[in-house]
Amino acid sequence: MLRGFYTAAAGMMANQRMQETLSNNMSNAYTPGYKEDQGTLRAFPELLIERMGSKEIPTKNGFKVPDNGHVGSLNTGVYMQEAVPSFVQGDVKETGVGTDLALIQNSVPDESGSLFFRVQNEEGEQRFTRNGNFTVDGEGFLTTNQGYYVLDDNEEPIATGGMDFHVTDGGTLSVEGQVTTLGIAYTPDAAEMVKEGNNLYRLSEEGMIIENPGEEEGVSYSIQQNHLERSNVDSNRTMTDMMNTYRSFEMNQRVLKAYDQSMQKAVTEIGRLR
Repeated sequence: MLRGFYTAAAGMMANQRMQETLSNNMSNAYTPGYKEDQGTLRAFPELLIERMGSKEIPTKNGFKVPDNGHVGSLNTGVYMQEAVPSFVQGDVKETGVGTDLALIQNSVPDESGSLFFRVQNEEGEQRFTRNGNFTVDGEGFLTTNQGYYVLDDNEEPIATGGMDFHVTDGGTLSVEGQVTTLGIAYTPDAAEMVKEGNNLYRLSEEGMIIENPGEEEGVSYSIQQNHLERSNVDSNRTMTDMMNTYRSFEMNQRVLKAYDQSMQKAVTEIGRLR
């Protein structure tokens, strides 16, 4: 009886975590460059139930031998194993704003690989983003909307001096005759990127990053100025998944309530002395 409590409760907790992941995706459906998280559910290890007994052999001394048999497996619940970002390219929309840059991934050698802009956080550490919704700060440096410097191919902040600059398809930025190349990074396994918030990623200890990739690495990309990469969240599918997750949560809730009522009846009625 108590095992049923734990199984139903585990299902409710897994559905709650999945709902939180889907809600976060939905809230970022219009965040440029956002990559949705895909939650994976996994069952706890199964238990093999075995019947243990003995069989008496009709002999003079009543000799007994073990008589065991497999009953079957018992699943002990489910849990949400992890939330993995999907780095599928989002749609590109035209904004007409010169500081908006869309990173178009034309071809990469690895199916799980992805390209990123290189930026610098407040601690001076390098981070990565797909959000090209940039701006220019008061000192004339190209930054993200959170104030993080956008880096060039030498890991230096990019000085534009103002909003009037041009970026070529190859990522070359021209300002008053000065030429700077945007810092682009490539990872062959985007699953090793860890979300930090504000649409920033850092590389995990097991991950690998290639700075300023090109044809030698089999990477091809282009930059579209006055454009933004939209979120890759499918709002309709996400809303449907949220409804299904909520129904699954309610179903486990009803099971838990049924177990509770059965336990209450067992305590208050079955054990009553008359």
